[in-house]
Amino acid sequence: MNPMLKKEMRLSALVLTYLFIAFGAMAMLPGYPILCGVFFITLGIYQSFQSAREANDILYSALLPVAKRDVVKGKYQFVMLIELGGFALMTVLTVLRMTVLKDAVVYRANAMMNANPFFLGSVLFIFGLFNVIFLGGFFKNAYSLGKPYIIYIFAAFLSIGAAEALHHFPGLQALNAFGFDHWKLQMALFLCGAAAYILMTWLSYRKACINFENTDL
Repeated sequence: MNPMLKKEMRLSALVLTYLFIAFGAMAMLPGYPILCGVFFITLGIYQSFQSAREANDILYSALLPVAKRDVVKGKYQFVMLIELGGFALMTVLTVLRMTVLKDAVVYRANAMMNANPFFLGSVLFIFGLFNVIFLGGFFKNAYSLGKPYIIYIFAAFLSIGAAEALHHFPGLQALNAFGFDHWKLQMALFLCGAAAYILMTWLSYRKACINFENTDL
């Protein structure tokens, strides 16, 4: 394991950040915008970044005998660890809803987004937005948190609103499929979300490394 990731997990991270992974269980809530679970998971990450900033964590990390790029790498790996932990929980619960609970009345009568591969693709897309907007914004000067997080909040809830609304439009009902209905379309949408997450995170990481190298701490 990357030593800087260990430092993030054991020294910089708040326990609250790990606890907020449990918001992935919102995937089980009927009559509620279940994508909001993503927002709460990223809120937990934000709390760790805020606490670390007040403790001069970035300056401490930069003084360690490691390259600046490794500091950025450790932060990104930690964020991805939390994100993918929440995603794994959501995936397990989505599979449960697609199999054992696919005919449950409480979900069949639900007008909100259903838990399916399109939902999981949307989860990854919003996590990707967080990595681009918040993480990328933070590493522009390795200090600013508020502005990039507020911008992320607007982007995230616009995405949540769009994802919730799409299946109500004529011809797009398949986006809200139950069980394994329309599985080819559903898997294609999931793969698009996964590709977007990987691409956005990678591009954000590369840009963050360049910005942090040029930051005078």
